[in-house]
Amino acid sequence: MLKSVPDPPHNHHSLEDTIIQATEYALCAQTVAQQAVALQPRSPAAVLMMASMHELEALRVLLESALIQMQMQMPAQQRTQH
Repeated sequence: MLKSVPDPPHNHHSLEDTIIQATEYALCAQTVAQQAVALQPRSPAAVLMMASMHELEALRVLLESALIQMQMQMPAQQRTQH
C-alpha cells in the first residue's frame, strides 16, 4: 500500500548550510512576489504582494545577520575546511 503522506526529508545539513538554504528560498519567494507585482501592478493583491516582498527582505537580512554571527564565532580552522 502506498503512503498518502511521504516521510519528511532527512536533514543532514549543518546549521550554516540550513541558514544559507533558507536565505536562498527567501530570495526566490521575494523574486516571485516581485514578478507577480510586475505582471499585475494594478491588482488589488499588489499591495499584499509588496508587503510580502518587504517582509521577505527583512527575513533575508535577519538570516544573513545570523550567518555572519555564526561565521564569526567559528574558529578560523573550521571555516577553512568548507
